[in-house]
Amino acid sequence: MPVPFIDLRRFEPDFMDRWMQKARHVTENTMFVGGPVVSDFEKRLAAVTGARAAVGCANGTDALQLALRVAGVGPGDRVLLPDATFWATFEAVVNVGAIPVTVDIDMTDLQMDFDLFRQAVAEYRPKAALLVHLYGWCTARLDDFRQFCTERRLPLIEDGAQCFGVVWRGRPIYADAWMATTSFYPAKVLGSCGDAGAVFCSTQELADAIRLHGNHGRVTHYLHGVIGWNSRMAGMDAAYLDLCLDYIDARLASRIEAARWYREQFAGVAGLPVVGPPDGCDDNGYLVALIANPEKRPAIEAHLKQRGIGFGNVYPSAMSEQPGARGWHGGHVGGDNARVLGRSILNPPLFSYITREEQQEVVATFREAAGK
Repeated sequence: MPVPFIDLRRFEPDFMDRWMQKARHVTENTMFVGGPVVSDFEKRLAAVTGARAAVGCANGTDALQLALRVAGVGPGDRVLLPDATFWATFEAVVNVGAIPVTVDIDMTDLQMDFDLFRQAVAEYRPKAALLVHLYGWCTARLDDFRQFCTERRLPLIEDGAQCFGVVWRGRPIYADAWMATTSFYPAKVLGSCGDAGAVFCSTQELADAIRLHGNHGRVTHYLHGVIGWNSRMAGMDAAYLDLCLDYIDARLASRIEAARWYREQFAGVAGLPVVGPPDGCDDNGYLVALIANPEKRPAIEAHLKQRGIGFGNVYPSAMSEQPGARGWHGGHVGGDNARVLGRSILNPPLFSYITREEQQEVVATFREAAGK
């Protein structure tokens, strides 16, 4: 039985009818950019995540760039980020004119290494730092990162593109961030019908500044207070996301249980150790991370493809070894863990409402592949 890596068509029985009604409402009232449908979603989003305020924007990459700009990052400034992340994290730093410096990861949780981070702060004296919550969980040292940066007045922006629904020590992970960002790309746990993103802010002043920069620096319609750009959330995206929030608890529960079962089953598979969230972190079931022998991974992947079992390599290379980083990469602290992870990572299929029968097929095929 083939199983895709992700299936975005597992809608709830009444979802499509309700979506058609919402789409019609947005269209009839021409609420295509901004307006009450967006502001109402932003208020609901802040309430759900525990953030002081949430500001919608065009995509997750823009969310990072907006947060960096509002944090005062500009040309020539250095910004620390983990070597294991999606390209947008690195790209956003370059796009605001700053210099990205990568920090290696801790292989116990696959997140940025806190001790290396402290070393990087001392060595490079950055203007800001980006902490990525990769794979749907967070670092075991999250409190240390936040306290360290607060004490040094170092702006810490948390890239939460993969962590919607994650709970850290009993609280939503976005709730206690100074600024955090997310992506609503359709494949995310809370995904839209197009590209969209948001910035979570700890103060209303930060939220006002994010909104200003994302709407052409507009003070009034034709009066512009700063150089901004156009990164406004579309009405259709806000309406779709607002509807998805009605179902988010069930979707999260499905993913979390699927991830838990996978980790339990893969725990006994030789040659495919599984890494999961640290103590204190309740993951959102976004991804399961298996670590394969880099020399054996191609054969495992070939067997999976032959059997029609989807898989992911999230992500297949470190930022420091990306071709596009040449000429922009401002330094690296630590070793090669992120590079090794890129050659080793294997992610089994995982999406809302994946069936246990599908999961059993996945695990059986992975076991066969690992035994070859």
